[in-house]
Amino acid sequence: MKSIGVFDSGVGGLTVVRELIRQLPNENIVYFGDTARVPYGIKSRETVIRFSIENILFLLKQDVKLICVACNTASSFALPVIKNYFRAPIIGVITPGVREAVYASQNKRIGVIGTKGTINSRTYETEIKQLDPKAKVVSASCPLFVPFVEEGWLSGEVVLSVVRGYLKPLKDAGVDTVILGCTHYPLLKPVIQQVLGKDVVLIDSAKQVACEVKKILSSEDLLNRGKGGRPAYRPGRHSFYVSDNPEWFSGLAQRFLGRQLKNVKKVNNV
Repeated sequence: MKSIGVFDSGVGGLTVVRELIRQLPNENIVYFGDTARVPYGIKSRETVIRFSIENILFLLKQDVKLICVACNTASSFALPVIKNYFRAPIIGVITPGVREAVYASQNKRIGVIGTKGTINSRTYETEIKQLDPKAKVVSASCPLFVPFVEEGWLSGEVVLSVVRGYLKPLKDAGVDTVILGCTHYPLLKPVIQQVLGKDVVLIDSAKQVACEVKKILSSEDLLNRGKGGRPAYRPGRHSFYVSDNPEWFSGLAQRFLGRQLKNVKKVNNV
């Protein structure tokens, strides 16, 4: 059975994997985390495109049928280019989240938070405006959110103070919907919600990405099937690869995936 391929610069894409497992429990998944070259958010566009192509070539060797770019920076910089290079369906994390945000916003004021690379690319703003030219977009880069998550700092006064500072422009603008434009950020959802208020809708792109994957696989007749073409009821197999430091990756995986990973394999010369 072919697999769904997922890549990210590190561990954040495991939030996408977790949602894929929830929505598509019978599908095999191959995940690649480019931990030797993380973070992508400070790299140039050309470098991110090159890394993304190399990551996809690795995944294609694992016999994948669809590739999910679970990195917001790679989705921003590389997706328009790499879609022209490969025949396999490739989806990013930006468009599904944008669609949901435009649909959810009542006052047409949408906030976007992400890494500096993602925010500076203005990809979210461009796609939101394409769907709804009247929408007002307020963006903010939140560079400390990723280290907070990876260090396990998900609450407390220090985190709350930093979140308040980063999100002040969004609050001042009166946004009613905010896109969590980094796969690490869902782990900070409780404190982000606390700062913005319960009436602000938070868009976790992982859920929308999994829905999109399911829709594409169904339309292309690529869903895993059992004997006689019936739906498969066997749980899918999940494989995890990294370009460096599998111990570090395994240690963080439980926070993102909700379970421990024992057999993370290191890949050389991706």
